[in-house]
Amino acid sequence: MKNNPVVPYILIFALGLGLIFFMSLYGLDQKKEITATDEDGKTEETEGDSAAAEDFDPETFVQGQCIGCHGGDLTGGMGPSLVGLTDSEEEVHGFIKNGKGDMMPPFGDKLADEQIDELTEYLFSLK
Repeated sequence: MKNNPVVPYILIFALGLGLIFFMSLYGLDQKKEITATDEDGKTEETEGDSAAAEDFDPETFVQGQCIGCHGGDLTGGMGPSLVGLTDSEEEVHGFIKNGKGDMMPPFGDKLADEQIDELTEYLFSLK
């Protein structure tokens, strides 16, 4: 009887699928811990979240979230130029927080008001 060279690959594939299945079940069990809420229904802030809020860098955020639509140098693309803004700071803050039309997504659920203020100041500093 000759050994089939495909058998080890099939076994590795089956073990990999089993591992993925059991890891996903473990993740489902951890869902409650991940989305822990306090008595008011708000998500509890962990030390990492507060550190992330303190370490907010508007330039990094712009590079990660805005250049796709506003261009690599922010002078316009699918979205308008962010260099030399003529809107008021309140309007820009509102656009960032609530979005604008169908094109500009809202970031109010991802950023705190203080972070949006920092981002607005950064955008107005661009020349």
